[in-house]
Amino acid sequence: MLLFLVFVICVLPLIPLVASWANVEADLWSHLWQTELPELFSNTIVLILLVGSGSFLLGVGLAWLIVMYDFRGRNILQWGLMLPLAIPPYILAFVLLGFTDFGGPLQKLLFSMGLGIGWLPDMRNPFGVALVFTLTLYPYVYLLMRSALQRKGRSSYESARTLGYGKIAAFWRLVLPLTRPAWVAGLALVLMETLADFGAVSIFNYNTFTTAVYKSWYGFYSHNTAAQLACLLLLFVSLAVMAEKWGRGKGRYEQSGAALKQYRQELSGLWGLLAQIGAWSVFALGFVLPVIQLLVWAISSFEQHTEGTIELLLNTVTLAIMAAVLTLVVAGVMVWSQRQKQTKTRGVMSEFSQLGYAIPGTVLAVGIMMVLNVIDSWIADIVNEQSQWLATGLFALMLAYVIRFLRIGFGPLSSSMGQIKSSIVETAGILGAGKRERLFRVYIPLLRPGVLTALLLVFVEVMKELPATLILRTYGWDTLAIRIYELSSEGQWETTALPAIMLVAVGIIPVFLLIKKSEI
Repeated sequence: MLLFLVFVICVLPLIPLVASWANVEADLWSHLWQTELPELFSNTIVLILLVGSGSFLLGVGLAWLIVMYDFRGRNILQWGLMLPLAIPPYILAFVLLGFTDFGGPLQKLLFSMGLGIGWLPDMRNPFGVALVFTLTLYPYVYLLMRSALQRKGRSSYESARTLGYGKIAAFWRLVLPLTRPAWVAGLALVLMETLADFGAVSIFNYNTFTTAVYKSWYGFYSHNTAAQLACLLLLFVSLAVMAEKWGRGKGRYEQSGAALKQYRQELSGLWGLLAQIGAWSVFALGFVLPVIQLLVWAISSFEQHTEGTIELLLNTVTLAIMAAVLTLVVAGVMVWSQRQKQTKTRGVMSEFSQLGYAIPGTVLAVGIMMVLNVIDSWIADIVNEQSQWLATGLFALMLAYVIRFLRIGFGPLSSSMGQIKSSIVETAGILGAGKRERLFRVYIPLLRPGVLTALLLVFVEVMKELPATLILRTYGWDTLAIRIYELSSEGQWETTALPAIMLVAVGIIPVFLLIKKSEI
C-alpha cells in the first residue's frame, strides 16, 4: 500500500503536463514557432551533439589512458580527473566568462605581457556552452568506463592482439563494444544532465527548452504553454533514457566481481609527455583553475559581500537535511516493501517511482505546481477561503526534491539491503529475536553504510539543485544556488565567488567517496 502511494505521488506531476495539450493557445504557439521554437530545437540538438561527442572522447580516452598505461602523475590523475564532478555547470559557466571577458584576468594577463587580445575567441557561443558541460560532466563516462576497463580492459585487448588485430582495431572492434553498457550509461547521464540544466545556459544566454519553460511560466504567464514545452523537453530526455536502456541491454556480458590487477604499459618519451599534457590540461581546466579563480575572487570581495551569505548557507543546509531525511524515508519504504515480497508489479512501480531523476527540474516543478494548484483550489472550495497553502509553501519544494533525487537515495539502500542474506535474519529469528529486535539489531546496523551514503549524496545534490528551487522556493528560503544564479546573471563575478566556493567545497565530499570506492 505504501509503495503504491509513493508510485502515485511520483507519477502524478506528469499527468497535468500531458493533459495540458487539451488546451492549446494557438496565438502563443504561432508566436513561439515564428520566433523561438526553431532556435530551441537547433540549439538543443547542437548542444547534445557537442557535449555527447566531447564527453565520449574525454571520458573513454582518459579512462583508457589511466587503466592501460603508466606515466608520471598517473596516481594523482586517476582520482583528480573525477573532481570536476564537484563543480556544477553553472559555476564553471560564470567562472569561464568572468575569466575570459573584457577586462577579465586573462585579458589583463595578456596586456601585462604585451600581447594583443584580438585573437581571443568569444566564449558566448555553442562551443563555449558545450565546453562547460563537457568539462563538468565527462567524469560520468570516465568513472563508468574506467570501472569496465578494470574488469576486461587488458585481457580483451591482449586477446584481440593475439588474433592479429592492430592496436586501433583491437580497441574499436573488441574493447569498445564489450564496454558499451558502461560508456552508453555514462553518456545517457551526461545528456540528461545537459538537457535538465538551466543555470549554465541562462548565464551564456543560450536558449534551450529549459529556459523556454521558465520564460513561458514567468514571462508569458502561460502555464499551459510551459507545460507543453516541458513535454517536448521530456521527449529529448526519453531518448537519452532509451539510449541507456539500449546500451545496457540485459547486461549479460558485463562481468561482475572485483577489478583485476593488471599490468600497465610504461609510457615515456614523446607519448608519455603528450599523455601528461592532455590529462593534466583537462584536470586543470575542469577543476584547478576554476577553484583558484573562485578563491581569488572570494578573498578580494570577502569583506564587502558577506552580508546574507551565512543565512543562505543555513537555508541551503536546512533544506538539504530535510530533503535528505524525507528522501531516505521514502526510499526505505520502497526497499523494505520489495524485501518483504518481490513481485513484478512492485518492481514496475518501483522503477516508475524513480523516473524523477530523468526529469529536468524545470519540468518537474511545473508539473508539481499545476497539481498543487488544483488541490489548493479544492481546499479553498471546501473552506470557502482562497489560499495556496501547498503550492507556495515548503511542501512543494520538498516534494520536488524527493521525487527528483529518490533514485539517488534508493540505490545505496537497495545495494545494502541486497547484501543482507535471508539466512542471517532467519538465524536471528531462530535465536528468539522478534521483528522489532531483528530490525534494530540486524537490519539497521547492516544498512548503516547505505543509509549514510544515501543521506550524503542526496544532501549534496539538493544543495546544488537550481531550476526546481528557482520556481518552487517560498519567500525567505533562497539558497546558495539561487544567489549564484542571480548574481552571475548580472555579471557580478566576484560577488558570486563566495557562495560558489561554499558549494564546491561541500560537493567534493561525495566525489571523494566515489574515489575511495573505486581506487585501483
